[in-house]
Amino acid sequence: MPRSPTARRRTLTAGTIVAAVLLLGGCAATQDAVDWVDTAFGGTTPESRKVTALPAPATTNRPPARIVATRAPLQCVPYARRISKVSIRGDAWTWWRSAKGRYRRDSKPAVGSILVLKRTSRLRYGHIAVVSRILNSREILVNHANWLNRGQIHKNTPVRDVSVKNDWSAVRVWYTPGNIYGKRTYRAHGFIHPERLISAR
Repeated sequence: MPRSPTARRRTLTAGTIVAAVLLLGGCAATQDAVDWVDTAFGGTTPESRKVTALPAPATTNRPPARIVATRAPLQCVPYARRISKVSIRGDAWTWWRSAKGRYRRDSKPAVGSILVLKRTSRLRYGHIAVVSRILNSREILVNHANWLNRGQIHKNTPVRDVSVKNDWSAVRVWYTPGNIYGKRTYRAHGFIHPERLISAR
């Protein structure tokens, strides 16, 4: 049965958005953007069937999540290094290993600490974000760059711990353009704290 002009326009618009997102490279996956577009146009994704929807974080005393445009695309690593007191180089996923013996690492977020997401087939370079606020035992706000491959800065992005043991080994990240938590769960190493360790003599 032929599709109506409206249906064709919706398909074309969704396809154009997804294609544009997929063409951009970076240190974070595009799947949340694809999921959001699919949902916005009435579709479903495997993730939407696997994961229950998460309620939005409480708005009381929480600054709104926002995206800051940059003159040139910015990667997550140089941005995190610039705004934090952690000086490590290399791809985002290597930071956890590189911090060993140099900085304190654990599974407890603190303002100024760096959340390190593991490398996966979708997060080829991993991802890092700087904690800006603790909301509760399960939610934090982070500042980071290049989430969803646009090279922009994301401020006050909510991140929720969805691990069974509340150890921040699995998280969901807020998708600011869609004003909703992304459907994908990301595995995390933990947090790197800015305090340098005293080398053993």
